[in-house]
Amino acid sequence: DAMAVLATGAVLVGALSSIWLLRAAGAPLTYTLGGWQPPLGIVMVLDGLTAFMLVTVNVVAFLVVLFSIDYMERFTSKGQFYALLLLMVAGMNAVVVTGDLFNLFVFLEVAAVASYALVAFGTERHELEAAFKYAVMGSVGSLFILLGIAILYSYTSTLNMADMAQELARKGPSDLGRMVSALFLMGFGLKAAAVPFHAWLPDAHPSAPAPISAMLSGVLIKALGIYALCRVFFNVIGFTPQISSILLFLGALSMVIGVFLAIGQWDMKRLLAYHSISQIGYVLLGIGLGTPLGLLGGLLHLLNHSIFKSLLFLDSGAVEYATGTRNLQKMGGLSVRMPVTGSTTLIASMSIAGIPPFSGFWSKLIIIMAAVQAGRLGYAFWAALASLLTLASFMKVMKYGFAGKLNEAWRSVREVPFFMRLSMCLLALLCIVGGLLVLPSAREFFLDPAFRALLQGTQYATFVLGGGQ
Repeated sequence: DAMAVLATGAVLVGALSSIWLLRAAGAPLTYTLGGWQPPLGIVMVLDGLTAFMLVTVNVVAFLVVLFSIDYMERFTSKGQFYALLLLMVAGMNAVVVTGDLFNLFVFLEVAAVASYALVAFGTERHELEAAFKYAVMGSVGSLFILLGIAILYSYTSTLNMADMAQELARKGPSDLGRMVSALFLMGFGLKAAAVPFHAWLPDAHPSAPAPISAMLSGVLIKALGIYALCRVFFNVIGFTPQISSILLFLGALSMVIGVFLAIGQWDMKRLLAYHSISQIGYVLLGIGLGTPLGLLGGLLHLLNHSIFKSLLFLDSGAVEYATGTRNLQKMGGLSVRMPVTGSTTLIASMSIAGIPPFSGFWSKLIIIMAAVQAGRLGYAFWAALASLLTLASFMKVMKYGFAGKLNEAWRSVREVPFFMRLSMCLLALLCIVGGLLVLPSAREFFLDPAFRALLQGTQYATFVLGGGQ
């Protein structure tokens, strides 16, 4: 199919070039559009955090597009599907690369509008309802962000993030800064689906086709929510103890409430959607600590979650593709007929529950250690508790979905087609080797530049305006 080949090729080029760009992440690069120097012109910035996010977004996008080659055979108008998917990926990449606050908003909208259409792609009643709810709440979030940008623009007379950081530092803390922080927390909190801004997510993620659920949960809420939050609070406004305590509180709330809501679900995709809320809590907790170890854990968990959650959504899509149901109570013993899907689900479940030696264990361990090191024992306790409940929740998925005796209804079920299996196996492999990223040699190449970019805080301004070429 020409469209599928074109889309796969485009995303593969994106993934390979983002991996190649990692070499440059140590020494940050800036690119001025049309030769207009910042702060007047629009500037693209590649630092450690940008490179880290680009790899995360594009590698997951490539594996998801690979999965969709076979999966989308059952849908009509595949051309529109791939066009919207590529638009969403392009929007996320641009959000990560831009050094201009208004452009960040524009590209955030590009990615978000494409995702509203993709949630409604099956055009069933519940899908349209979910997409409408998502669009309304997403627009509210965008309005908060736009209002925050407008106020900052009127206060600093610039939209270049680096220039704005210098202006804000020169003028010192103000009530206006606190108000803008609140607007950004609400706006980006909505995009990231942190509790209490999460109401759109449990409907939107299950309604979308499986590849889109994997993209939304795996990378969209992180590129538009977490990444933007980090960039604005660490590198532009400056990270303060108040912001730290708000992020810690929202993180703990998301972790615990998300996992409690997930445990009671019988719809497999809905259960996974609530776990997205819970896992975003871990990322917020690590970043909210603001310590080097906390940031390392938060970013590593962001990457790990992109991988294991995308895999889980693709697995649920494979089960639905083969059996036509998402209800765990109707499944039973599917591992017998679908060994690849069963074992990749097991690997991803172990990883999200934080069982060693899978990737999720290391990032959760680092976050809990960082909380203890910072003297936040209460938060460490909630993180450990949420992890136990996550394990319980995924034991339920394995028990009712894949283990035990084969349900008679599924006697003739076959394993899913080749490209779907290939994509799931590659993601499962990443879940297993993801733990190696904590080794010093891998860290200095990939993770260290990313959290150093956050640690340098508003120093970000000096290299964008002064040194980086």
